[in-house]
Amino acid sequence: MPKGPISSSLPTVKVSPRGTSRLKEGHFWVYRSDIVSADSVLPGSLVYLADHRGKFLGTALYSSSSQIAIRMISSERVADFLPLLRQRIGDAIAYRDLFVRDTEAYRMVFSEADFLPGLIVDRYGDILSLQILTQAMDADPVRQAILTELTDRLHPASIVERVDQRVRELESLPPRASGLLQGVKSSTIFSMNSVRFHYDALEGQKTGAFLDQRENYAAAAQYAKGGALDVFCYQGGFALHLAPRCSQVTGVDSSRAALEIAEQNAALNHCEIEWIEGNAFDLLKDYSSADRRYDTIVLDPPAFAKGKKDLDAALRGYKELNLRALKMLRPGGILVTCSCSYHVSQSNFLEMLADAALDAHRTLRLIEVRGQAKDHPMLLNIRETAYLKSVVAMVSR
Repeated sequence: MPKGPISSSLPTVKVSPRGTSRLKEGHFWVYRSDIVSADSVLPGSLVYLADHRGKFLGTALYSSSSQIAIRMISSERVADFLPLLRQRIGDAIAYRDLFVRDTEAYRMVFSEADFLPGLIVDRYGDILSLQILTQAMDADPVRQAILTELTDRLHPASIVERVDQRVRELESLPPRASGLLQGVKSSTIFSMNSVRFHYDALEGQKTGAFLDQRENYAAAAQYAKGGALDVFCYQGGFALHLAPRCSQVTGVDSSRAALEIAEQNAALNHCEIEWIEGNAFDLLKDYSSADRRYDTIVLDPPAFAKGKKDLDAALRGYKELNLRALKMLRPGGILVTCSCSYHVSQSNFLEMLADAALDAHRTLRLIEVRGQAKDHPMLLNIRETAYLKSVVAMVSR
């Protein structure tokens, strides 16, 4: 790490001992409460970091509004962000070339996990969908560099931006509508694990599909059998993968719009699947009371814990879902249960599942404990990059 006085070519942000310790432990974030001084630093600036004594710590991107005030990009001095940005986009693409198989849709850039904090890029065949989440990434020269590099390397038919208005508000960025940034094509059909899906770049949740579950879809299909129930099915990801292995599949979701696309996806794959619009908690309660039985049940709910304060309520919700599902599984049945709540750790999730099994008077045998697909890489020292839990288990009695 460079020693000595800090160059004056970039503004300097001083960090408290607590923030310095966090960086030295390998994390990339410094919270606003750990900023000692950030005098005359403009929103979205590239800055040098120093500890409270003035010792150089690295180069970072600064936000004037977010509670995450600093996102580290290098332990070295970086005078110009754009060449580093272009290099890291290339590195992210090369990483996927090593590990991504059997799909035309995957995450190309995953923010901090690809050392590009505030940038997410998903690929759906020849359409790229991106999200920009920070002041620094929203700067016009940075935006243009992103588009140019993606175009030169991947030659997409279109690039679409999906806007999270809440994030833009938190970053004090002006409102912006989702839309095409380049090209005219906004919909396509892509394949994932030999299953085909409709994709509309300007519809659906987030950037469009739950790509982080891709490998878990395939894993679930290995063990699925008999009559299957897919709860929180969205556009049919798990249900469509289970259909070739199961005698009957039912998908449940509260969104009529999602189920309409799921129906289209089923027709695309020549599958007969029953789709039910309804509240998952109510349906499981009713089905359990009616003594409905299944051989395979999938639970893939939305995040129940948006923050630490939600953890206890989230675990109660997960337990209720899993308890009812376990009671509905026949002996030898397969449970695939997931959580995308970062604040629910893997140990939290497994402990909840063990408690649910005890209360349901069932014995669970773990088959696989899984996480997100490899195109959503996890950094060991940044726990926030590891958020998805997926457990495959067999009910032995």
